[in-house]
Amino acid sequence: MQAAAVRSEGLVIPLIDFSKFLNGNPEQRRETANAILHGFQTAGFIYLKGLPITSEYRKHIFETSAKYFRLPDETKLSHCWTTPQANRGYSAPGREKTTSLTDPEAVKKLRDAVPDLKESLEIGREGEPDHPNHWPEEEGELVGFKEIMLDFHTKCKDLHMEVMRAIAVGLGIDETWFDNYTDAGDNTLRLLHYPEVKKDVFAINPGQVRAGAHSDYGSITLLFQDARGGLQVQSPTGAFIDATPIEDTCVVNAGDLLARWSNDNIKSTVHRVVEPPSGDGDVYPARYSIAYFCNPNFKSYIEAIPGTYVAEDDRKYQGINSGQYLVQRLATTY
Repeated sequence: MQAAAVRSEGLVIPLIDFSKFLNGNPEQRRETANAILHGFQTAGFIYLKGLPITSEYRKHIFETSAKYFRLPDETKLSHCWTTPQANRGYSAPGREKTTSLTDPEAVKKLRDAVPDLKESLEIGREGEPDHPNHWPEEEGELVGFKEIMLDFHTKCKDLHMEVMRAIAVGLGIDETWFDNYTDAGDNTLRLLHYPEVKKDVFAINPGQVRAGAHSDYGSITLLFQDARGGLQVQSPTGAFIDATPIEDTCVVNAGDLLARWSNDNIKSTVHRVVEPPSGDGDVYPARYSIAYFCNPNFKSYIEAIPGTYVAEDDRKYQGINSGQYLVQRLATTY
Protein backbone atom coordinates (compact mmCIF):
# COMPACT_ATOMS: atom_id res chain seq x y z
CA MET A 1 0.00 0.00 0.00
CA GLN A 2 1.22 3.49 -0.85
CA ALA A 3 2.30 5.46 2.25
CA ALA A 4 -0.06 8.31 3.12
CA ALA A 5 0.86 11.75 4.42
CA VAL A 6 -2.81 12.49 5.14
CA ARG A 7 -5.69 10.05 5.63
CA SER A 8 -8.96 11.48 6.95
CA GLU A 9 -12.59 12.07 5.90
CA GLY A 10 -12.06 10.20 2.64
CA LEU A 11 -9.01 12.32 1.78
CA VAL A 12 -5.86 10.28 1.15
CA ILE A 13 -2.77 12.28 0.15
CA PRO A 14 0.07 9.91 -0.72
CA LEU A 15 3.68 10.32 0.35
CA ILE A 16 5.79 9.36 -2.68
CA ASP A 17 9.55 8.88 -3.03
CA PHE A 18 10.27 10.86 -6.20
CA SER A 19 13.86 9.62 -6.38
CA LYS A 20 12.45 6.34 -7.69
CA PHE A 21 11.15 8.18 -10.74
CA LEU A 22 14.26 10.29 -11.18
CA ASN A 23 16.80 7.51 -10.68
CA GLY A 24 14.93 4.20 -10.61
CA ASN A 25 14.66 1.31 -13.05
CA PRO A 26 11.81 1.27 -15.61
CA GLU A 27 9.44 -0.59 -13.28
CA GLN A 28 10.12 1.79 -10.36
CA ARG A 29 9.64 4.80 -12.63
CA ARG A 30 6.32 3.44 -13.92
CA GLU A 31 5.04 2.57 -10.42
CA THR A 32 6.01 6.02 -9.11
CA ALA A 33 4.36 7.75 -12.08
CA ASN A 34 1.17 5.76 -11.52
CA ALA A 35 1.15 6.71 -7.84
CA ILE A 36 1.60 10.39 -8.71
CA LEU A 37 -1.20 10.35 -11.26
CA HIS A 38 -3.51 8.45 -8.90
CA GLY A 39 -2.86 11.00 -6.15
CA PHE A 40 -3.76 13.85 -8.49
CA GLN A 41 -6.85 12.01 -9.73
CA THR A 42 -8.21 11.26 -6.26
CA ALA A 43 -6.93 13.94 -3.88
CA GLY A 44 -5.49 16.58 -6.18
CA PHE A 45 -2.53 16.66 -3.77
CA ILE A 46 0.60 14.59 -3.19
CA TYR A 47 3.68 14.86 -0.95
CA LEU A 48 7.03 14.20 -2.60
CA LYS A 49 10.20 13.16 -0.78
CA GLY A 50 13.54 12.14 -2.26
CA LEU A 51 13.88 15.45 -4.08
CA PRO A 52 17.08 16.84 -5.65
CA ILE A 53 16.82 19.79 -3.20
CA THR A 54 18.83 19.24 -0.02
CA SER A 55 17.60 20.26 3.42
CA GLU A 56 20.58 22.62 3.74
CA TYR A 57 19.73 24.35 0.47
CA ARG A 58 16.07 24.60 1.45
CA LYS A 59 17.02 26.10 4.84
CA HIS A 60 19.16 28.69 3.06
CA ILE A 61 16.25 29.68 0.80
CA PHE A 62 13.90 30.10 3.76
CA GLU A 63 16.46 32.18 5.66
CA THR A 64 16.96 34.42 2.63
CA SER A 65 13.20 34.83 2.23
CA ALA A 66 12.83 35.86 5.88
CA LYS A 67 15.53 38.51 5.39
CA TYR A 68 13.46 40.09 2.62
CA PHE A 69 10.37 40.38 4.82
CA ARG A 70 12.42 42.10 7.53
CA LEU A 71 12.85 45.09 5.22
CA PRO A 72 10.96 48.27 6.17
CA ASP A 73 7.42 48.41 4.80
CA GLU A 74 8.19 51.49 2.71
CA THR A 75 11.08 49.63 1.05
CA LYS A 76 8.95 46.60 0.25
CA LEU A 77 6.19 48.83 -1.10
CA SER A 78 8.67 50.31 -3.55
CA HIS A 79 8.75 46.82 -5.13
CA CYS A 80 4.97 46.79 -5.43
CA TRP A 81 2.95 44.27 -7.46
CA THR A 82 1.39 46.12 -10.37
CA THR A 83 -0.66 44.16 -12.90
CA PRO A 84 -1.91 40.61 -13.58
CA GLN A 85 0.05 40.67 -16.84
CA ALA A 86 3.32 41.21 -14.98
CA ASN A 87 2.45 39.29 -11.79
CA ARG A 88 5.70 40.35 -10.16
CA GLY A 89 6.52 42.28 -7.03
CA TYR A 90 5.48 42.75 -3.43
CA SER A 91 1.95 42.39 -2.08
CA ALA A 92 1.26 43.86 1.35
CA PRO A 93 -1.09 42.18 3.86
CA GLY A 94 -4.66 42.53 2.61
CA ARG A 95 -3.72 43.26 -1.01
CA GLU A 96 -4.59 39.83 -2.41
CA LYS A 97 -7.66 37.80 -1.43
CA THR A 98 -7.39 34.14 -2.29
CA THR A 99 -10.87 32.80 -2.98
CA SER A 100 -12.85 30.64 -5.36
CA LEU A 101 -15.13 33.59 -6.15
CA THR A 102 -14.79 35.10 -9.62
CA ASP A 103 -16.93 38.24 -9.37
CA PRO A 104 -14.65 41.24 -8.61
CA GLU A 105 -17.24 42.97 -6.41
CA ALA A 106 -17.82 39.82 -4.37
CA VAL A 107 -14.06 39.40 -3.93
CA LYS A 108 -13.72 43.04 -2.80
CA LYS A 109 -16.50 42.57 -0.25
CA LEU A 110 -14.84 39.46 1.12
CA ARG A 111 -11.41 41.13 1.18
CA ASP A 112 -12.79 44.05 3.18
CA ALA A 113 -14.48 41.73 5.69
CA VAL A 114 -11.72 39.15 6.20
CA PRO A 115 -8.44 40.18 4.56
CA ASP A 116 -5.79 37.51 4.18
CA LEU A 117 -3.10 37.81 6.85
CA LYS A 118 -0.06 37.43 4.62
CA GLU A 119 2.48 39.30 2.53
CA SER A 120 4.34 37.99 -0.49
CA LEU A 121 6.95 38.64 -3.15
CA GLU A 122 6.32 37.28 -6.66
CA ILE A 123 9.36 36.48 -8.82
CA GLY A 124 8.76 35.54 -12.45
CA ARG A 125 10.97 34.39 -15.27
CA GLU A 126 13.94 36.74 -15.50
CA GLY A 127 14.69 38.63 -18.70
CA GLU A 128 11.24 39.71 -19.89
CA PRO A 129 11.72 43.34 -21.02
CA ASP A 130 8.04 44.27 -20.57
CA HIS A 131 7.73 42.66 -17.17
CA PRO A 132 10.94 42.96 -15.13
CA ASN A 133 11.23 41.47 -11.68
CA HIS A 134 11.32 43.89 -8.74
CA TRP A 135 14.58 43.17 -6.93
CA PRO A 136 15.60 44.74 -3.60
CA GLU A 137 18.86 46.64 -3.27
CA GLU A 138 21.73 44.19 -2.76
CA GLU A 139 23.04 45.49 0.54
CA GLY A 140 23.34 44.22 4.10
CA GLU A 141 21.52 40.93 4.62
CA LEU A 142 20.26 40.89 1.04
CA VAL A 143 23.58 40.68 -0.79
CA GLY A 144 23.18 37.80 -3.25
CA PHE A 145 19.36 37.74 -2.99
CA LYS A 146 18.73 37.86 -6.75
CA GLU A 147 21.23 35.11 -7.58
CA ILE A 148 19.89 32.86 -4.82
CA MET A 149 16.26 33.22 -5.87
CA LEU A 150 16.95 32.80 -9.60
CA ASP A 151 18.89 29.63 -8.85
CA PHE A 152 15.93 28.30 -6.85
CA HIS A 153 13.54 29.34 -9.64
CA THR A 154 15.59 27.20 -12.04
CA LYS A 155 15.68 24.21 -9.69
CA CYS A 156 11.90 24.39 -9.29
CA LYS A 157 11.41 24.70 -13.05
CA ASP A 158 13.41 21.49 -13.51
CA LEU A 159 11.32 19.77 -10.84
CA HIS A 160 8.12 20.96 -12.55
CA MET A 161 9.22 19.41 -15.83
CA GLU A 162 10.03 16.09 -14.12
CA VAL A 163 6.65 15.94 -12.36
CA MET A 164 4.90 16.62 -15.67
CA ARG A 165 6.95 13.79 -17.22
CA ALA A 166 5.72 11.50 -14.46
CA ILE A 167 2.13 12.53 -15.19
CA ALA A 168 2.71 11.75 -18.87
CA VAL A 169 4.02 8.27 -18.04
CA GLY A 170 1.01 7.72 -15.78
CA LEU A 171 -1.35 8.79 -18.57
CA GLY A 172 0.34 6.43 -21.01
CA ILE A 173 1.52 9.14 -23.41
CA ASP A 174 5.08 9.94 -24.44
CA GLU A 175 7.18 10.93 -21.42
CA THR A 176 8.31 14.14 -23.12
CA TRP A 177 4.81 15.18 -24.27
CA PHE A 178 4.66 18.14 -21.87
CA ASP A 179 8.24 19.32 -22.48
CA ASN A 180 7.32 21.78 -25.23
CA TYR A 181 4.65 23.21 -22.93
CA THR A 182 6.96 23.74 -19.94
CA ASP A 183 10.41 24.60 -21.29
CA ALA A 184 10.03 28.42 -21.20
CA GLY A 185 9.65 28.52 -17.42
CA ASP A 186 6.69 30.92 -17.33
CA ASN A 187 6.28 30.18 -13.65
CA THR A 188 6.07 32.29 -10.50
CA LEU A 189 8.16 31.87 -7.38
CA ARG A 190 6.20 33.27 -4.45
CA LEU A 191 7.89 33.97 -1.13
CA LEU A 192 5.23 34.03 1.60
CA HIS A 193 5.25 35.44 5.12
CA TYR A 194 2.31 35.12 7.48
CA PRO A 195 3.14 37.57 10.29
CA GLU A 196 2.67 36.62 13.90
CA VAL A 197 -0.89 37.26 15.00
CA LYS A 198 -2.76 37.30 18.29
CA LYS A 199 -4.95 34.27 18.82
CA ASP A 200 -7.96 36.40 19.70
CA VAL A 201 -8.04 37.73 16.11
CA PHE A 202 -9.41 34.34 15.07
CA ALA A 203 -11.69 34.07 18.11
CA ILE A 204 -13.28 37.48 17.48
CA ASN A 205 -13.88 36.77 13.77
CA PRO A 206 -14.61 33.07 13.14
CA GLY A 207 -14.22 33.61 9.39
CA GLN A 208 -10.67 34.93 9.69
CA VAL A 209 -7.97 32.93 7.90
CA ARG A 210 -4.37 33.49 6.91
CA ALA A 211 -5.25 32.65 3.28
CA GLY A 212 -8.79 32.06 2.04
CA ALA A 213 -10.14 28.85 0.54
CA HIS A 214 -9.20 28.59 -3.13
CA SER A 215 -7.88 26.34 -5.87
CA ASP A 216 -4.71 27.23 -7.76
CA TYR A 217 -4.84 28.44 -11.33
CA GLY A 218 -2.04 26.80 -13.31
CA SER A 219 -0.76 23.28 -13.92
CA ILE A 220 0.82 22.32 -10.58
CA THR A 221 2.08 24.12 -7.49
CA LEU A 222 5.21 23.13 -5.57
CA LEU A 223 4.78 24.15 -1.93
CA PHE A 224 7.62 24.17 0.57
CA GLN A 225 6.35 24.61 4.16
CA ASP A 226 8.04 25.47 7.41
CA ALA A 227 7.08 23.49 10.52
CA ARG A 228 4.32 25.82 11.78
CA GLY A 229 1.35 24.23 10.04
CA GLY A 230 -1.96 25.74 9.03
CA LEU A 231 -2.42 24.40 5.49
CA GLN A 232 -5.71 22.56 5.10
CA VAL A 233 -7.11 20.61 2.13
CA GLN A 234 -10.82 20.09 1.50
CA SER A 235 -11.90 16.46 1.72
CA PRO A 236 -14.65 14.74 -0.32
CA THR A 237 -16.99 15.29 2.65
CA GLY A 238 -16.38 19.06 2.54
CA ALA A 239 -14.33 19.10 5.75
CA PHE A 240 -10.96 20.85 5.75
CA ILE A 241 -8.17 18.50 6.81
CA ASP A 242 -4.72 19.51 8.13
CA ALA A 243 -1.91 18.93 5.62
CA THR A 244 0.70 18.63 8.34
CA PRO A 245 4.26 19.62 7.39
CA ILE A 246 6.64 16.69 6.87
CA GLU A 247 10.34 17.50 6.94
CA ASP A 248 12.19 17.46 3.60
CA THR A 249 9.06 17.05 1.51
CA CYS A 250 7.32 19.20 -1.04
CA VAL A 251 3.53 19.35 -1.20
CA VAL A 252 2.40 19.31 -4.82
CA ASN A 253 -1.13 20.09 -5.92
CA ALA A 254 -2.81 20.19 -9.30
CA GLY A 255 -4.26 23.49 -10.50
CA ASP A 256 -7.39 24.43 -12.42
CA LEU A 257 -5.65 24.63 -15.78
CA LEU A 258 -4.27 21.09 -15.44
CA ALA A 259 -7.74 19.84 -14.47
CA ARG A 260 -9.12 21.51 -17.59
CA TRP A 261 -6.20 20.23 -19.70
CA SER A 262 -6.83 16.67 -18.47
CA ASN A 263 -10.56 16.87 -19.26
CA ASP A 264 -11.17 16.67 -15.48
CA ASN A 265 -9.21 13.42 -15.25
CA ILE A 266 -7.13 15.25 -12.63
CA LYS A 267 -8.60 17.19 -9.69
CA SER A 268 -7.83 20.73 -8.59
CA THR A 269 -8.70 20.72 -4.91
CA VAL A 270 -9.69 23.66 -2.71
CA HIS A 271 -7.30 24.47 0.14
CA ARG A 272 -6.64 27.28 2.63
CA VAL A 273 -4.28 28.44 5.38
CA VAL A 274 -5.82 28.87 8.84
CA GLU A 275 -4.56 29.37 12.35
CA PRO A 276 -1.96 26.69 13.16
CA PRO A 277 -2.51 23.97 15.75
CA SER A 278 -2.80 25.59 19.15
CA GLY A 279 0.40 26.35 21.05
CA ASP A 280 1.44 28.13 24.21
CA GLY A 281 0.88 31.82 24.74
CA ASP A 282 -1.60 34.23 23.18
CA VAL A 283 0.25 34.80 19.88
CA TYR A 284 0.67 32.53 16.87
CA PRO A 285 4.27 32.78 15.60
CA ALA A 286 5.05 33.87 12.07
CA ARG A 287 4.74 31.25 9.33
CA TYR A 288 6.85 31.10 6.19
CA SER A 289 6.23 29.09 3.05
CA ILE A 290 7.42 29.19 -0.54
CA ALA A 291 5.14 28.35 -3.44
CA TYR A 292 6.28 27.79 -7.00
CA PHE A 293 3.28 28.22 -9.30
CA CYS A 294 3.86 26.20 -12.47
CA ASN A 295 2.13 26.99 -15.74
CA PRO A 296 2.20 25.87 -19.34
CA ASN A 297 4.25 28.31 -21.44
CA PHE A 298 2.19 31.46 -21.79
CA LYS A 299 2.13 31.13 -25.59
CA SER A 300 0.71 27.59 -25.39
CA TYR A 301 -2.75 26.67 -26.58
CA ILE A 302 -4.33 24.28 -24.07
CA GLU A 303 -6.86 21.65 -25.10
CA ALA A 304 -7.62 18.14 -23.89
CA ILE A 305 -4.57 15.88 -23.52
CA PRO A 306 -4.57 12.81 -25.79
CA GLY A 307 -6.10 9.81 -24.07
CA THR A 308 -8.31 11.86 -21.73
CA TYR A 309 -11.27 11.62 -24.13
CA VAL A 310 -12.56 9.14 -26.70
CA ALA A 311 -14.74 11.12 -29.10
CA GLU A 312 -14.57 14.84 -29.87
CA ASP A 313 -17.86 15.31 -28.04
CA ASP A 314 -16.19 14.04 -24.86
CA ARG A 315 -14.07 17.18 -24.61
CA LYS A 316 -15.51 19.25 -21.74
CA TYR A 317 -13.72 22.53 -22.50
CA GLN A 318 -12.82 24.66 -25.47
CA GLY A 319 -9.14 25.30 -26.08
CA ILE A 320 -7.61 28.37 -24.47
CA ASN A 321 -4.34 30.28 -24.45
CA SER A 322 -2.44 29.61 -21.22
CA GLY A 323 -1.23 33.19 -20.64
CA GLN A 324 -4.64 34.75 -21.26
CA TYR A 325 -6.32 32.27 -18.92
CA LEU A 326 -3.92 33.02 -16.07
CA VAL A 327 -4.27 36.79 -16.47
CA GLN A 328 -8.05 36.46 -16.29
CA ARG A 329 -7.81 34.48 -13.06
CA LEU A 330 -5.28 36.79 -11.41
CA ALA A 331 -7.35 39.85 -12.24
CA THR A 332 -10.10 38.76 -9.85
CA THR A 333 -7.90 38.30 -6.75
CA TYR A 334 -6.08 41.64 -6.60
